[in-house]
Amino acid sequence: MIVYGKNVIREAIFANRPIYQLYLDEKFQDHHFLNFLSDRKVTYSKVSKGELNRLTDNALHQGMAADVKDYEYLELLDVLDKSKHQRFLILDGIEDPHNLGAIMRTAEAVQLDGIIMSRKGQVPLNATVAKVSSGAIEHVPVVLVSNINQAIMSLKKENVWVIGTDGGTDKTINDMPKDCSLAIVLGNEGEGIRPLVKQNCDLLVKIPMYGKINSLNVSVAAALMMYASLK
Repeated sequence: MIVYGKNVIREAIFANRPIYQLYLDEKFQDHHFLNFLSDRKVTYSKVSKGELNRLTDNALHQGMAADVKDYEYLELLDVLDKSKHQRFLILDGIEDPHNLGAIMRTAEAVQLDGIIMSRKGQVPLNATVAKVSSGAIEHVPVVLVSNINQAIMSLKKENVWVIGTDGGTDKTINDMPKDCSLAIVLGNEGEGIRPLVKQNCDLLVKIPMYGKINSLNVSVAAALMMYASLK
């Protein structure tokens, strides 16, 4: 797959992701980045800006693009660890790659143990997600499941508390437990968490709103929930 942007490609190199071909703008003059490539013994080809625009569908590529190995998904059992308190996000139908990328960037900042997503109705890990995540996509485990509700049941069996977000509850993010493993559920940008998923949560909380606008972008809500889950 084609990815682009300095941070994305730098983190891909740090993570030893296979890079099949790296393309730099023929006028690229960032000597720090060129020295970084030289130190890492990464080879590249120089191409026109027009070719980079073609490769990236006219995205903000910062003068570089790379053909890399696709991002991989994990299984739920790969990320569960009973020896410690863990924190996960369950994304119930996030469709905007910009939202997913922003969520991943915060998830990396708080050292989240994993993001759990459905195989259906969910934006995949793609170049836009990678760019918006600023390279965090290399460091956040992403679990793909066939059924969100079944995944919730599996988490419960492992003593993971599942926390949903609901503006109609009396509980707030300050009521989230801090002495156990948590999985925070965030719903679709327009419709929120599906009813059955909400029903399967152990606890529903809301983010207090004090202004006239009574909703937040899902990536902002995710960031607040993730930081509230910290001890």
